[in-house]
Amino acid sequence: MASVGRQGLPSSTLCEEFQRTAKVDPEAVALRTVAGTQQITWREYANRVRRIATGLASLGVGHGDTVALMMGNRPEFNLIDTAILHLGAGPFSIYNTNSAEQITHLLSNAESKVVFCEARFVDTIRAAGGPVETIVVIDAPVDGTLPLKLVEERLAPGFDFDASWQAVRPHDVATLIYTSGTTGNPKGVELTHANILSQVEALSHVFDVKAGDRFVSFLPAAHIADRLASHYLQIAHGTQLTTLDDPKNLAAALADARPTYWFAVPRVWEKLKAALELGFAEADGVKATLLTRARTLSAKNVEAGRGGPTLSALEQLQLRVLDHIVLSKVRAKLGLEELRWAISGGASIAPDTLNFFLALGIKVCEIWGMSETAGAGLVNPPDGIRSGTIGKPLPGVEVRVADDGEMLIRGGIVMHGYRHDPERTAEALDADGWLYTGDVVTIDADGYVTIVDRKKELIINAAGKNMSPANIEGTLKTMCPLIGEAVTIGDGRPFNTALIVLDADAAAAYAAKKGLSDASAATLAVDPDLVQTILAGVAAANERLSRVEQIKRLRILPVFWEAGGVEITPTMKLRRRPISERYTHEIESLYADVRPSEVRDLGTAPAADPAHRRLRQLS
Repeated sequence: MASVGRQGLPSSTLCEEFQRTAKVDPEAVALRTVAGTQQITWREYANRVRRIATGLASLGVGHGDTVALMMGNRPEFNLIDTAILHLGAGPFSIYNTNSAEQITHLLSNAESKVVFCEARFVDTIRAAGGPVETIVVIDAPVDGTLPLKLVEERLAPGFDFDASWQAVRPHDVATLIYTSGTTGNPKGVELTHANILSQVEALSHVFDVKAGDRFVSFLPAAHIADRLASHYLQIAHGTQLTTLDDPKNLAAALADARPTYWFAVPRVWEKLKAALELGFAEADGVKATLLTRARTLSAKNVEAGRGGPTLSALEQLQLRVLDHIVLSKVRAKLGLEELRWAISGGASIAPDTLNFFLALGIKVCEIWGMSETAGAGLVNPPDGIRSGTIGKPLPGVEVRVADDGEMLIRGGIVMHGYRHDPERTAEALDADGWLYTGDVVTIDADGYVTIVDRKKELIINAAGKNMSPANIEGTLKTMCPLIGEAVTIGDGRPFNTALIVLDADAAAAYAAKKGLSDASAATLAVDPDLVQTILAGVAAANERLSRVEQIKRLRILPVFWEAGGVEITPTMKLRRRPISERYTHEIESLYADVRPSEVRDLGTAPAADPAHRRLRQLS
């Protein structure tokens, strides 16, 4: 499927798109860092791509090869990735949190002989071993490695840069995205130029991305979400990209870059919501009255757009005035006053969180996608956002529901397959090109899709009741910002319980506010006030859940979990099997007749059936 570039001409590869885009406004800034400490124009971008590609050719990188990148979000990533594409090779990114053992599998599966990385990752790459022959360091000299500057200075006699990129074909692999996976080694999703350009074209029918639009990149490039939103859309549309190497400085980056479109995962939106609510609670007097009235009218206006009661003429006038003098100031404080729309994806976002931002005049569109679909597959369009759904299929994308409720998807966006893994490719893709997503869904009369749960993660309790752990966990986190992760236990059990892990940032803020000198997870997990705050939050969540879904007991774990660790993937998905294995004792304590003090009760839990208990002991 060909993409249509900004000149209205068909493009078949990302290389064609880049070459066309770079010539439209060569002096415009393409890549920058916060505060403009580093700025690269499209002319400079194109020249450096040529030089890096030439240097790589001199190292033997050519059509069909793969090259690994391990670095934070910085302009060099885009320069190097694009240069590799122009050789007909496939660049792929490694999560910065990956261990040497994990990287060994990636490098071996990808067969990469060249790795670009920051100096801090050299020892890890060396420990990983594999087929690597050359390590190129982009930020500081390291013995035994090649500096990026020298790569750009290398000559490759006989190498024709233009002939190289013009020889790239639509079905050449443009990147590998290694799915983090909740079990086993990651699978290398092979995405072609055609896959990615199908994705770009489909999105362009729904979201109006324009030349000069501004975007802040802070999520890992190893995830398809950031790769698509910041890199591929930029190549196609000529946007300006501000890169942020430390997500902790996100607030300053947004204020500096003033993005016109943006992508963030639900956890980021949840944290922004918690910070804003804290600020709103401190407002008083006339300011508090105006803020409350503005949010109330705006929320009513959002519901009117979904078919609810319309605002009166007086209310519409009030909203316009209050939006100007109140809500616009909130958006400006976030650095989002010029934002036309934003996207939330990577996991489900709670409707309350989504509605909160919609009522502030910030259009957050929930999308659904997978690495296997080159990013998005279904979207909530900016003019038709329905909270609680993942939207409708992108143009050119087909969706159907299997007999067991699993969503299947087909179209030009669907991957070529898993690298060197025909068995798992055959499990995911059938002969007719349908991708089995693993998500159980329903579709309403207007075509909006709602996820019920992951096919393999449904809880079936001892009474045979089916429940969605993700729905329960999302409600818990929404009602209590101190909760970073919640794990619902209940499969085969008489009632639901939960393991609670504190959010590191929220916990640190709590400790500072309380004047606590020790902000460790072990100390906070038993802090009486914090425990009561968690219990109150879970009790509030229980009020939103059906009786059978409610959490009866919980245990706050004395640890913080990090993305990419044993318990959660780099994309913030729970690794349920490793969790159940690592925390077997803690889980069993939640159902014990005699329970340790760390187990907190929230209500009367039904007694375990003796026969059921014996069966569990025998199994």
